[in-house]
Parts: sequence; C-alpha cells; structure tokens
Amino acid sequence: MVTTVLGSCVAVCLFDETTGIGGINHYMLPFWNGSELASPKYGNIAIESLTKKMEQLGCKRENLVAKVFGGANQLDHSMGVGQRNIKVAEEILGELKIKIVAKSLGGHKGRKLNYNTSTGEVLMKYITKQSG
Repeated sequence: MVTTVLGSCVAVCLFDETTGIGGINHYMLPFWNGSELASPKYGNIAIESLTKKMEQLGCKRENLVAKVFGGANQLDHSMGVGQRNIKVAEEILGELKIKIVAKSLGGHKGRKLNYNTSTGEVLMKYITKQSG
C-alpha cells in the first residue's frame, strides 16, 4: 500500500493485470526544462521513468492501464500549475498509448490516495484545509 497526498501535484498509478505489478509516481511540476538535475519531480520525467521501471520488472506497455489523480488549484492564482500537471499526464500517457481507466483531476480540493500496487485498487478521498 502506497499513500500520498496531492494538491496541485499529480500522481499517476500504473498497473499491469497480467503480471499483477503496480507502480505510482507523484510529481510537482509539469516539465523538466533541461537545467538542473532531470528529477522525477517533473511530470515528463516521472511518467517516463515509471513506465520504464515497470517494463524492467516484466510489464508490457500494451498491458498497462493508468489511474490519474490531483492537479487541484488550491491557491487560486493564474499560474495554473495543477492544470499544466494534468495536461502533461494526459499527453504523455496518450503518446505512450497507456489508457486512462480512472481519474479524479482538477477542482479546488486536495486528495489523499491509498494505492494497492498488487491489486491496482485506489482509494481516494478529498481533503480540505483545517483552519487553525
């Protein structure tokens, strides 16, 4: 079981029903621009890295399905990081021909995920800021 909490970040959960192998990433920004280290904190790096790792573990890309979560706009500013994170996930998964079978994206609330990597099941709940 992997647990993560998302605001404007996006998590992509991949699963291969044939092998029973699942994996998840969690990225903060849409694109690595070529400066600094090529880190999985960037969507394009995170999705490609997760896909390659799953293939190294014996998965076939044509058997992978995706569940995608996050990308909330919690700060109400025009930068739209959450929307750009969503767009990167949808575009790269499309290019890789990995079907999105479930998603909960955008909006103004954060999400907490529990992902069972051996069954592909994701339990998600919305979270709201607690006033202190």
